[in-house]
Amino acid sequence: MQIKTAEFVKSSQKWQECPEPKIPEYAFIGRSNVGKSSLINAMMNHKDLAKTSQTPGKTQLINHFLVNESWYLTDLPGYGYAKVSKSLRKDFEKLITNYILNRKNLVNLFVLVDIRHNPQKIDLEFMQWCGESGVPFSIVFTKADKLKPGAAEKNVEVYKNELLQSWEELPDLYITSAEKKEGGDLILNYIQKTNDFLEKNKVKFDE
Repeated sequence: MQIKTAEFVKSSQKWQECPEPKIPEYAFIGRSNVGKSSLINAMMNHKDLAKTSQTPGKTQLINHFLVNESWYLTDLPGYGYAKVSKSLRKDFEKLITNYILNRKNLVNLFVLVDIRHNPQKIDLEFMQWCGESGVPFSIVFTKADKLKPGAAEKNVEVYKNELLQSWEELPDLYITSAEKKEGGDLILNYIQKTNDFLEKNKVKFDE
């Protein structure tokens, strides 16, 4: 997929405030400091589209971007950041779960995971919740450039083995590096194929 246009649409405090659900939407989520904004910017070939911050947990709203005037990319708040208050963390979780469960045009959720770390309980629990809730998702491993050659694939195998302890079938997996702009093209190819399928079958979301 060639990115011709990518523009910020709006930030929403509630899922009800999101843009009308008339076109396909793909959301990106992960623990704070997983490199979500950097990956979005690399994929869109736009340095400052999604706001990056040295302070984890900066994204506290649902941020919508219109891509190629045909689909939404959604940047969701990071989950599991310890330095926000418990009540604020609960608000984030409510915001995220309400959006995911109620957004009619959400086609796929990309769950970002830092490839340098062993499987984290909070990520596994979130994926388990997605599975139990019938939410289609893919796993996107970030920061592959921070590892030595071959180490990324090895870490992914560890993750696969962990998931297969409770999953019969694995979701799609992507290995990415925002720094080297690697892997994002595969995600965009998936989005393009899915959009083509939806258009061919004349799928409407707002009915």
